[in-house]
Amino acid sequence: MPDCASPTDASPAELIKSYAATLTHKPHDLSSLIITLAEKISAPGENETIKQAIRLLRDRNFTTRAAALRRYIGLEQNGAEASPTERLRHVAEQLVAHAKTPDDLAITGFSAVFTAHPTFALANDVYDLLAQCAEDPAHPLPILPTHRRAAPPTLDEEQALALAAITRGRDALDVLAQNIFQAARQRWPEVKNLNPAPIKLASWVGFDTDGRNDIGWWDTIRIRLGLKIAQLERLLEGLKKIGLHDSPLGERVLAALMATVQQRDACPRSIPGKSLTPEEIVQFSHKLISLRETALLHAEDLLPLFQAERAKLDDATAQELDVIRAGFLNHGLGISHIHTRLNAAQIYNVARTRLGLTDDPTLPFHRRALLSHIDAAMDNLKPLAIDFGALLVEPSAASRLMMVMAQILKHIDSGSPIRFLIAETESGYTLLATLWLARLFGIRDEQIEISPLFETETALENGAEILEEAFRSPHWRAYLRVNGRLSLQFGYSDSGRYVGQLAAGPMVERLRLRTLELMKEHGLDDIALTMFDTHGESIGRGAHPFSLKERLDYFSPANTRQALKKAGITSRVETAFQGGDGYLPFGTAKLAASTIATLAEFVAAQHEPIDPIALKDPLFSKPDFAMDFFSTIALKMGDLVDDPGYTALLSAFGPSLVDKTGSRPSARQSDTARVTRITHPSQIRAIPNNAILQQLGWWANVLHGLGGAARRHSEQFEQLRHKSPRFRQLMDFAIQALKHSDLDVLRATIHQLDPGTWLNRATECDNADDRMHFLSIARDLEELEFWKSVPALFRRIQREDIALRSAWPETPRMEVEEKLLHVIRFALMERIWTLGTQIPYFGPRGGLTREAITTLILCLDVPRALRLLDDLFPISAPSIADLDFGEPGGAGEAQGFAREHREIFQPLQEAFDLLREVGIAIMHANHCFG
Repeated sequence: MPDCASPTDASPAELIKSYAATLTHKPHDLSSLIITLAEKISAPGENETIKQAIRLLRDRNFTTRAAALRRYIGLEQNGAEASPTERLRHVAEQLVAHAKTPDDLAITGFSAVFTAHPTFALANDVYDLLAQCAEDPAHPLPILPTHRRAAPPTLDEEQALALAAITRGRDALDVLAQNIFQAARQRWPEVKNLNPAPIKLASWVGFDTDGRNDIGWWDTIRIRLGLKIAQLERLLEGLKKIGLHDSPLGERVLAALMATVQQRDACPRSIPGKSLTPEEIVQFSHKLISLRETALLHAEDLLPLFQAERAKLDDATAQELDVIRAGFLNHGLGISHIHTRLNAAQIYNVARTRLGLTDDPTLPFHRRALLSHIDAAMDNLKPLAIDFGALLVEPSAASRLMMVMAQILKHIDSGSPIRFLIAETESGYTLLATLWLARLFGIRDEQIEISPLFETETALENGAEILEEAFRSPHWRAYLRVNGRLSLQFGYSDSGRYVGQLAAGPMVERLRLRTLELMKEHGLDDIALTMFDTHGESIGRGAHPFSLKERLDYFSPANTRQALKKAGITSRVETAFQGGDGYLPFGTAKLAASTIATLAEFVAAQHEPIDPIALKDPLFSKPDFAMDFFSTIALKMGDLVDDPGYTALLSAFGPSLVDKTGSRPSARQSDTARVTRITHPSQIRAIPNNAILQQLGWWANVLHGLGGAARRHSEQFEQLRHKSPRFRQLMDFAIQALKHSDLDVLRATIHQLDPGTWLNRATECDNADDRMHFLSIARDLEELEFWKSVPALFRRIQREDIALRSAWPETPRMEVEEKLLHVIRFALMERIWTLGTQIPYFGPRGGLTREAITTLILCLDVPRALRLLDDLFPISAPSIADLDFGEPGGAGEAQGFAREHREIFQPLQEAFDLLREVGIAIMHANHCFG
């Protein structure tokens, strides 16, 4: 029996202290504490104490997370609050001082892109509370029963949350613009038509159709009309504040708003189980087209009215109007710009269908012919006239999305270019085929920003070749000339999970530098360059963990800035603020102001002289070492990804450790009890992949391979950690991962999945019922076969950990209280598994067996198991007492399964809910999801 103290009358705080002390004294042996906790959870009256202990640990981590967010966005610096108002004023003065001419202020240096995906892990009111606590550390923290969402967010909910964050960002941008105007008037008092635009906002929520079939093209158009309405409402509200709502300008804006609302209301929306009729689309089409002139088609159409009203105003009011005008014109007829997104394979399908190009563009020996064919297709291209009828009958996803873009540009906003992101870009043919498709549907070159996504290992390694293939095309070069911008997107989610986050960053950096060389070689160095890094909010997706400033500096290091200056290329940096976590920096007006101030400070810093010491960073002067060091990490991570034990570990519990956190549809689940097992990590999306690793307590996508690389270059590793700022910045990722990774926790997971563990428990058990339960668990785990590959995987990881800690002895470790959360979850897992063995026997029903349900429970798919059990064991039978069946009766008695629900199913649900709450508490400790 365990020898740790477990007083039954202990308070939750005392319980935590007692168990934390046990972990401190016996850090490598979690088993005895897991057993003790499992017994406590199953004891009558003790469940509430454990529940309160979980909440206490959760709330402590929540408070720490709020404080980290406060520091992250620069609201707190050096232990004191840094006033966002003062920071915005100061950075505005810097921006004006750096500008050579007033027109330089109109050059955008940064864009914040609001994205979604499955990252909404907390209830909306908990996100609000987290933002409020970050703004004000003294804000009271209520004891909530749960921080979990009641249900996954819908697409409309994601859009509403993004819109709220964008609106706060726009408010902060107005304050920045007001300060820029004031500073600029002092420097250039004679200039009247300034349009400062250092930062812009964009969104792809509702416009990212990669991997989704739940967003109809009509939904995309409806959401785009919603952004236009939000922009017009914002403009009208601003005009009202300065008394211009009844002016010709105000009346024109009101008319446009009312027309756009009518257009939006006429637009259909997707309803599950209901198909749209052609008649609905016809009605919407007529409404959209008939009102398009009234609803405005170009933001600059209002410019004469702005100028006319400004001439009538006093200086103070005129300055307020200038701020309103700048915010409006910078974002066009939308509260933000928009990015659409789909997969390169869908582009290939269109070219194959419409042009008969059947060769595989991923094969190099086919690509030359394809490039020649697509160039020839653009030589003789005649744009097609499209209407909404064409959208109704078009089977190709790529053609539909491009048609939607054409219709948006034709009927909603003709003046704001749309970014077209292409996931899994594999060749220059991808870019040329996209350009051909855009031209085919009448989209002008200046209206679309075609942007390849370099994210996979192959794309990052071959990115320069992909760009060079496109640069050789006269059509691509002509497109860039007209558009004036080369837009590139760099992703860290897939690259991080396949080559490791530490290797992904340098790979992206090398590709950027090679891009600059290619632009110069092809005479395109007078074209602006956009570099969009799709960092999420966690280092699992490539974002620096400690501060937003470091995050911005991370993907704009000194050598890249120097190369840009040397090439004379104007650049714009963009980054993603992703989902629930990503909207937190804009969670209140004050947080948004601090975030915008940090972004503006980054833009201002790009104009300052580069520190010569930073350029002499020894990491840059040792390219051979850097290549070998990070290649070692990438190779070892690749080996890990292909290890069957790694697949087994990821799929053992899989996403069951956390709630569903987005509207993106998951794999369809039937009402059977079949467990879906993945055969390779590529079958799990990047964010759930990262979230699973975080919940398992071992951030392999950041740490794996680092030990081997450090051992291979032990002397250089030690030197660079102390002498290279860039290398230290990269090692910050490892520091954060090590703080939340623990080999003992991972060992305990392996231990739990081992049938031998439960056979040993059965051997040592004196209670016959308990012995039967343990034998049952052992038998079922034997069938799942995790024991075949997972122990070898653990040894692989353990060797890496030993190597890393030998080369870096002072590496941080997981805090005891965070480790305790993992231990509590193991105990809850045992409780769940034991309850699963108590399910009453029933004969097979349509292929459904008791063994199949207990397997679901072993894999923690408890919700599906309980749905099936509710059908098999209804809590009550239908009442027949008052019914006349036409003959004497009375043998039938209402039979239900209330006891099974009370003693098995309800405790199963309660234990599973607590297990998920532990997942939330661990997430708070990590400060991120995925």
